[in-house]
Amino acid sequence: MSGFDKSTTVGELVTSHPSAMKILQRHGIDFCCGGAKPLGEACAEHGLDAQAVLDEIRKRQAAAQAPIERWDERPLPELIDHIVNVYHVELKEELPRLEAMARKVLEVHGPKDPKMFSDLLATFLALKGDLDPHMMKEERILFPMIRSGAGAMAAPPIGVMRSEHDVAGALLRRIRELTHDFAVPAEACATWRGLWQGLEHLEQALHEHIHLENNILFPRALGE
Repeated sequence: MSGFDKSTTVGELVTSHPSAMKILQRHGIDFCCGGAKPLGEACAEHGLDAQAVLDEIRKRQAAAQAPIERWDERPLPELIDHIVNVYHVELKEELPRLEAMARKVLEVHGPKDPKMFSDLLATFLALKGDLDPHMMKEERILFPMIRSGAGAMAAPPIGVMRSEHDVAGALLRRIRELTHDFAVPAEACATWRGLWQGLEHLEQALHEHIHLENNILFPRALGE
C-alpha cells in the first residue's frame, strides 16, 4: 500500500488493490461512478477516518491467501470477455428473476407499505430498463470498437455509457434507500427476504462491473 494516501482516488485504489473493494462497499463508498474522488474526501462524506480505512485495507491485503486478479494488467480483450461472461451473463439471468420477485412481493405485501413497495418496483424496472439496452449497446457496438483498437473514435459511445452508469448508480442508491439498507423485517416471508438479498447482491455486482469499465476499460481504451 506504499504510495497511497488520502489523496489517492478511490478508483485508483481499487484498481491497484482489488482487495479494497469489499471494504469500500461495506463503508458505502462509491468507487465506480465516484471513482475520481480522493479517498479522504469520500471518507469525510461518510464520517469515516480515511487513515483507519487505509489500515483496514492493508490488513485485508496482508491476510489474503492468494493474489487477486489485477484487471488493469490484463489485455483489453480478456477484460471485455470477463465483463461479458461474468457480469453480463449474470445480469441477464438475475434481472428477470428479481423482477418476478418484486412483483410477487408487491402483490402479497403491498398493503403493508403501498408507497414503498410500489416505488421499489418502479425503481427496479427503471434500472432494468436502463441495463438491458446498455448491455446490448456495449456488446454490439462499443466492445467491438475497443477490440479493434478504435481509440479516440470510441470516445462518443464511451461518454454515453458513462452517463448511463451514473443513472444506474442513482437508481441503486434509491433502491438501498427504499429497502433501508436491505434490512429484512422480522415479518418478511422467504420471497421478501430473497428479494432484499438479491437486490443487495445486484448492487455489489454492479459496483464491481461499473468499476471495471469506468476506471479500467474505458481509460485504457482511450489511452488516458
